[in-house]
Amino acid sequence: MTTNPTDLITPQSAILHRHTHFIPKKAVGGKGSYIFLEDGTKFLDSTGGAAVSCLGHGHEKVSQAVIQQIEQLSYCHSAFFGTDVAEELARFLTESTGGKLSKLYVVSSGSEAVEAALKLARQYYLELPVPQPQRTRFIARSPSYHGITLGALGAGGHVLRREPFEPLLAQNTSHVSPCYAYRGKLDGESDVEYVERLAAELDAEFLRVGPQNVCAFIAETVVGAALGAVPPVPGYLSAMKRICKKHGALFILDEVMSGMGRTGTLHAWEPESVIPDLQTIGKGLGGGYVPVSGVLIGDEIVRTLDRGSGAFRHGQTYQGHPVSCAAALATQRVIREEGLLENVRVLGAYLGERLWARLGACRFVGDVRGRGLFWGIEFVQNRTTKEPFPTSANVAFRIQETGLDPAFSISLYAASGTVDGTRGDHVLLAPPYNVTREEIDLIVERTGRVIESVFERVEREMEMTTSGTD
Repeated sequence: MTTNPTDLITPQSAILHRHTHFIPKKAVGGKGSYIFLEDGTKFLDSTGGAAVSCLGHGHEKVSQAVIQQIEQLSYCHSAFFGTDVAEELARFLTESTGGKLSKLYVVSSGSEAVEAALKLARQYYLELPVPQPQRTRFIARSPSYHGITLGALGAGGHVLRREPFEPLLAQNTSHVSPCYAYRGKLDGESDVEYVERLAAELDAEFLRVGPQNVCAFIAETVVGAALGAVPPVPGYLSAMKRICKKHGALFILDEVMSGMGRTGTLHAWEPESVIPDLQTIGKGLGGGYVPVSGVLIGDEIVRTLDRGSGAFRHGQTYQGHPVSCAAALATQRVIREEGLLENVRVLGAYLGERLWARLGACRFVGDVRGRGLFWGIEFVQNRTTKEPFPTSANVAFRIQETGLDPAFSISLYAASGTVDGTRGDHVLLAPPYNVTREEIDLIVERTGRVIESVFERVEREMEMTTSGTD
């Protein structure tokens, strides 16, 4: 009997879900660290979706701010009007950088923010007193991920995400190695030596493509989905900015996932005090209460634009949306007023300690790394050689799917391509900033049980494969 391809399409939903063969359970409510499902399951949202729900679910102050803004003014087009709430949000965020990033551009998603940053970097060179129109290139890292729209996808260096659309992507971005100490550092190499080697590689790439042709180098401050919560080694960010400055290029930090408090400081670059020329923000900006993201813009870029045309040749319908700004402002005020960054630092360190204690002996856990409440667990076949599992094993996604089982009811954000954009598996944990110590213990306990359950099956499959070969 042959199967008609149309028979595989499930008719129960009119939504094009992420996979046509799978209809997710419906979420019907949420409070704090939990989402309530239609079947009565109380689901532990230990990842905040995709590191988004930084205040958990149902925070009354944010909800009330959204309602009040809707009642006052739900929408106006930024080509005609501005709003007080957008101005307040911009002041809050620019002041948090000491005014070094002096303007805010508000859009709706991380991909949109990256698109705007890339275009603004290009326009900056056209607005200089002596324009540099030859600057059309970007340098990024591989693996990396900066968004799913064509421009952002082209900037990123993630094979699996790029592959279907490769013919559509611009060819003006080249890639260098990421700062990924677990796999990138050589035996016996110090942090200083590792940073020097990465800086030399970036410098060589500038020279290869022509430094006069490069608009900017773009990197995630703490790498999210592409590598799994990988923080930079000390001195890396300052070294990268130094190379950019040497060649007259801009330094762009993508903090869509790692910023706005996720790693324990409002901006993930704060521990090194390396302020970028352009910074993208999102996810934790509005905590998931509405879609919102933005670009923080260096004062030199602002002044150059002001002395030139004065007009950023880019605009979107929902740019500076009043309700989005209200949700973002309320979220950021709660984080400050409730002292949640301290909670992120303290309980983040506790989460890391507990994960190592629970998973350190698992022979398939290669590394546990992170900062603040942003942690990644990387899986390997062999801890000594760091050999990843074959892509056919689907390790990370099996762990994510197992977590969804009512027996565990926990979110574990899965990603693959950790090693080279194709091979390698990891999962992310990103609980809300107001998580409790008891909830951290529960997250670690359930995460450990999920991983053990999956690898019991994986080991059986490996044994069957070995015996079959024999």
